[in-house]
Amino acid sequence: MVKVASISDTWQKDVFTNSGLYCGKVEDVECDLRRFKLRSLVVKAVRGSYMSDMLGTKKGMIIPFPMVEAIGDIIIIKHVTAPMHEEMEMPDSEVHIASARRR
Repeated sequence: MVKVASISDTWQKDVFTNSGLYCGKVEDVECDLRRFKLRSLVVKAVRGSYMSDMLGTKKGMIIPFPMVEAIGDIIIIKHVTAPMHEEMEMPDSEVHIASARRR
């Protein structure tokens, strides 16, 4: 578990994935005030960064704190990938089976 002495330890720090890809900078944090714990980091995607390429027109991403692996001069998070868009196309064999069942 990563511990933070002060929330200011996260502000404007560069964020990288554990694969070494640059994501952006911490813009904000979400805290659980009842437990005095960080819940998530709001990372602003920097133009040309891995996260910017992955998100397209979106400006940033909320990273749940359990994904944070280390905080020092930089912040390292677990590698994230873009969700795959499921294609609605079925192979020809499945189309024939589906149409045969309708009869």
